[in-house]
Amino acid sequence: MRDAIAHILCWVLSLPAPRTLRRTPGRHSAEYLTAVTIIPPSSRNPRPWSRPWSGPSSEDARAVFRADVSSLTPEQRERRWAVAFSDIGFDYPYGYAGDHFAAKAAAAA
Repeated sequence: MRDAIAHILCWVLSLPAPRTLRRTPGRHSAEYLTAVTIIPPSSRNPRPWSRPWSGPSSEDARAVFRADVSSLTPEQRERRWAVAFSDIGFDYPYGYAGDHFAAKAAAAA
């Protein structure tokens, strides 16, 4: 009698619950791996951290920012830093109030 009650109880409890059995093969099964085409690593998008840092070294950046710029205005200081970074081969984007770059970008759009 207990087996019949337990069997009925399990059947009733399984009705509202979704089925837990897979209808498709799992990702690590042989059927799944034969059905899926695997993209070779050379054609995948490269991850951004898969290559070394391409920015300036810490010594180069320190040398730029430790230069004596106390007598310059903030705009002149930013321009000086941009020129110093361009001298060592790196782009240093900067902006300031009233710059003509925003006006040119708005006119081009």
